[in-house]
This record gives sequence, structure tokens and C-alpha cells, in this order.
Amino acid sequence: MSDDAFRTVIEPFRIHSVEPLRMTTVEHRRDVAREARYNLFQVHAEDVLIDLLTDSGTGAMSRDQWAAIQHGDESYAGSPSYFIFRDAVRELFPYEHVIPTHQGRAAERILFSAIGGPGKVVPNNTHFDTTRANIEWTGAEARDLVIDEGHDPGSLHPFKGNMDVERLDALLAEREDDVPLVMMTVTNNSGGGQPVSLANLRAVSDVCHRHGKQLFLDACRFAENAWFIREREDGQGDRDVVDIIRDMAACADGMTMSAKKDPMGNIGGWLAMNDDTLAQTCRNLLILTEGFPTYGGLAGRDLEALAQGLREVVSHDYLRYRIRSTAYVADALDRLGIPCIKPAGGHAVYIDATAFLPHIEPLRFPGQALSVALYETGGVRSCEIGSVMFGRQPDGSERPAAMELVRLAIPRRTYTQSHMDYVIEVCERVRDGAKDLPGYRIVEEPPALRHFTAAFEPIG
Repeated sequence: MSDDAFRTVIEPFRIHSVEPLRMTTVEHRRDVAREARYNLFQVHAEDVLIDLLTDSGTGAMSRDQWAAIQHGDESYAGSPSYFIFRDAVRELFPYEHVIPTHQGRAAERILFSAIGGPGKVVPNNTHFDTTRANIEWTGAEARDLVIDEGHDPGSLHPFKGNMDVERLDALLAEREDDVPLVMMTVTNNSGGGQPVSLANLRAVSDVCHRHGKQLFLDACRFAENAWFIREREDGQGDRDVVDIIRDMAACADGMTMSAKKDPMGNIGGWLAMNDDTLAQTCRNLLILTEGFPTYGGLAGRDLEALAQGLREVVSHDYLRYRIRSTAYVADALDRLGIPCIKPAGGHAVYIDATAFLPHIEPLRFPGQALSVALYETGGVRSCEIGSVMFGRQPDGSERPAAMELVRLAIPRRTYTQSHMDYVIEVCERVRDGAKDLPGYRIVEEPPALRHFTAAFEPIG
């Protein structure tokens, strides 16, 4: 018998408990979309068949995570559950200060409230929506410095999330006093879930430290990024993913984390760093709005579940399945002639809405049009990542986003291959009627993060 890999990559788990799905009709979903004013964030979850809106907090916890919940200690201060959580974080990210928060955007708000402000500029490979909003809320500028290949959906560069080191060096030389720290998002969500190489992280770290700047990781998909390094970067193929993660952490001085992604939680996050003074400032802000530093807005049971999730996410069997199952969807869509960002990201498949709907102008929101069509056709909820999310500028003007994307974010350990085959079939049906899809206009919007609550109407 041969030990060669099989073509079929199976889920490395068995299903222990199930949740029923509500089957709906096209007519029902059209009514639902209209009542939600064509914003899929406003659609009730029970009216969604396959929910790919986000992979944040939507995964299935394991048997051992549910068991860990029973171990949770709910003491207000000094809970042993905090120290179990802290030690699990430090096993991978050995930073001196680990500050829990109820989710990632709370960590961002605390950090940028402490270091942001008018006249400041925070570089990143590509800021995601809440990161950018929390920076801009303080009056600072969020500057994207991803490499040119990161803007090319068809480029096969293995690390399209990399930061342009020369542009970073030039920015720090020109505006050194205005840069409080540098961020790196791993994997690069807004750029198609693309990974960052260890070599690029080290080069960015060298530039930052030469200019006396701290480097922070937006690390919510750290394990997926480490697996891509193992698969794609020279000299990394035989290494344990835990060691790669520690090397990634060693490049930086701190991190923000949404623990609703790779740490396998339904809620939670943290802020970690080595800077004693900054940590004290952040803890003071934490107490003001989140809670005491040993719970940070989380129940002890959540801290225990996250500690267990951090142990599970570094499994090679899990990561091999996770990355391959995402590529399975991307490869199938590519065979159907549906344009997607290449190569496939880790947590999601990103459809290129500009190429899919060339008759819809960017500021008529082709990504929104495609998202609504996927929902109405097959009950698949996705997320626009384009000019709805990023088109409005801090001065109130509009300009097209760098790319018009629709993200099919795949929750962890939640859907099977047959669910993904159904998603592929829905995309194929939408493709067949793509030329008839209308653009959209915004009829109501809030002052920030408009994609969550804006109201739309089709044009024509």
C-alpha cells in the first residue's frame, strides 16, 4: 500500500452535533432582499442557506472547546481562566503584556486611541475596514503600502500580501515623526486573503527598527499565513507551523487579534505588546470601556475556549484541510470561467466583480450587485469588499476602491464539501445571467463603516 496523498482531502473531524438549515425559494429571497434594502448585513440569518458573509466568529467549536467552557472561572479579578488564556497566547506570541478584549476591533480602538490623532499616519500592507475606521476616527491617516502584485487579481505571486519595503522606508524617512507604529495584516484580508512571507516580515521589521518604530501584527489569520509560508517559501517546507508562527511573532513588537478567526472562538480578541508604558495606557482604556485586565469584556469560559482553540488551530492536518478546501472552491470557479483572485487565499474565495460584471461602473457597486444576486439565486450570503466598503474618503468624497471584490468567507469546521459544491453551482447560475444584473445606488448611509447599515436600491 502507498502512503501517497489522496486526491480527496477530507475534513479531519467528525460531526458531533448538527443545526438545521431553512430551505427557501427564490421568490422569498427576493422579498427578503428588498425588505433588507439590498444590504445583506440586514438579512435575518434564518433566511440564509449558506452563510459566507464572514469567517469571524461563525466557526464550529470543538468537543474539547465545549469541555473547556465548563472549566471557566467567572471571578471578576484574577480568574485562573485568564492565566490559562495568557499562557496559551504566549506559547505562540511571547509578548510581555497580553490584554484580552471582547473582539478585535476593541483592541484596535484601544491601540489607536492611545497612539493615533490628527497628523499621524499608520502604514499597513492593507488596512481592513475596522482597522482603517479606528485609525481615521482619531484623525490619523491609514496608508496602504501593499506590493503592486497585490492589486492584480490575476497575478500568481505567492505572497501578494507583502508590504512594499521601499515605499515604507521612503515614508518613514519623509514623515518619521508622524508615524506612531507600522501594522502588517496577516493574511491580508482586504487584498484577497493573501499571505505575507517571512522574508518580507523580516525586511519590514528591519526597516521599522532602523527608524525606531514599533511593528504590530494584525494577526487574526496567523495560522493560515504560517501554513502558506510552509507551503510556498523556500526553506520552510519541513518546519513545524508553531515554529513559523513564533518566527513571525519575533519580527514584531506587538499585535492586535480578533480571536473569532484562527483562534476558533465565537467571541474574543486581545492586544499584546512588549512596551510597558503603552501597555499601561492601553490597560487604563480597557478598564474604561471593556473591563478589568484579567477578563477584558469576556467571560472566563470564553477565555478557556480560546486557549483550547489556539492549541487546535496549529494542527497540520487541520491547516492542510482548511487551505485545500478553500482552493477547491476557487479552482472550481476558475474552471467555470468565473474570475477570482489568484492564488486562492486561506479563509475565503474572492470573486473579481469588475471582471464578472464589466457593464457596471465601480461607483455603481458591482460587488454589491453580485452579492445580492448570489443571495437571491441560491440563498448564499457573501460580502462586498470594494467601493461600498472603501470608496468613501475621509473628506466625504467618493473614489473607486483598488479592487471590486465579493468575498466568500468560509467558516471554520462548519460546512461540508457538498455545501461548497452547492455554492459553486449558485455562482454558475449567476454567471449565466450576469449581463442582466443592475448596478446599485446608496440611498441612506451612516458616517462610518457604511457597508454594515447602508440602504441600497437597484438602478434601472
